[in-house]
Amino acid sequence: MTIVDGPADAPVLVLSNSIGTTVNLWQRQIPELARQFRVVRWDLPGHDGSPAPAGPYTVDDLGRQLLATMDDLGVERAHLAGVSIGGMLSMWVASHAPERVDRLAVICSSAYLPPARGWRDRAATVRAGGTGQLVEAAIGRWFTPAMDREVVRRTGAELTNVDSEGYAGCCEAIAAMDLREAITRITAPTLVIGGADDPATPPAHAEEIASRIAGANLVVIDKASHLAVLEQPERVTRLLVEHLTAPPNLHARGMTTRRAVLGDAQVDRTVAATTDFTADFQDFLTRYAWGEVWNRPGLDRRTRSCITLAILTALRSTEEIPLHVRGAVHNGLTKAEIAEVLQHTAIYAGLPAANSAFAIAKRTLEEMDE
Repeated sequence: MTIVDGPADAPVLVLSNSIGTTVNLWQRQIPELARQFRVVRWDLPGHDGSPAPAGPYTVDDLGRQLLATMDDLGVERAHLAGVSIGGMLSMWVASHAPERVDRLAVICSSAYLPPARGWRDRAATVRAGGTGQLVEAAIGRWFTPAMDREVVRRTGAELTNVDSEGYAGCCEAIAAMDLREAITRITAPTLVIGGADDPATPPAHAEEIASRIAGANLVVIDKASHLAVLEQPERVTRLLVEHLTAPPNLHARGMTTRRAVLGDAQVDRTVAATTDFTADFQDFLTRYAWGEVWNRPGLDRRTRSCITLAILTALRSTEEIPLHVRGAVHNGLTKAEIAEVLQHTAIYAGLPAANSAFAIAKRTLEEMDE
């Protein structure tokens, strides 16, 4: 199920649920969020009547499903916010399709949640006897004892209606998940929220996520367990609105993107070499090239690397080619693909220019191998 609220011309915010819950998880946030955003809520497989193909699923599968939901709605770029597995899927999209994500909020989630056997055992239990048998244990993880009993009852009842195969498949996705390395590539401004009393994804998990995403802001909410969006709805809503509406810091976003593409070592050398004479130019370059153009949604970063290499080859920009060969590798191009770009460029920019670029690229790739 997918539900859309808010003005059709407003910035899009896609909300993703935790395992065992439905789009009602966000009900307390919708009135405020829908005043400023086109809010899209979508359900996991088997949740609230959504189709549940046979599992196991992977985070890659579910992340692509989130992207497909955006595609179906004609959304090229959006803010993403998710709870638990919803946060995992939002991080997957932000790290694998950064051009599709404006800002990111990760709530009571984790980049890595062992032991895998526990998740696989839970999947087997659900397939054998349904989700109803999980309610008591889930309530203990989701809420503190002070939580409103009617909300607890209603949320538990929703869990009993989740399709067993959909729930089990999501368990298996979490079992196989390890996003710790992938999230270091996230460049979207990120807010990480943890619940101080959350036993499912304790504050240490939020701290690890924030430590791996450059510039991420971490907030741990008191008197909140795993479903902090239900237990402390006003606080979560306020944090989301503040994060999603804050004026963009193009320099900070540009520096994050620049590091993601070119690597920390190169950017550190550039920063160290900056003088009064070059400072304004470096700020301009960081804000407009890296903060704006490299973050536009129309092209992914692989494509931008291809274009950049082709243009630098045509210009015989011998100092810049090594930087962007490394950047192309960081953006996922293989050696064969880089060679193909240079060979294609040779037809239109000339053999001598391409021959020089091939020699530079070969040396750069050998240095990277070493």
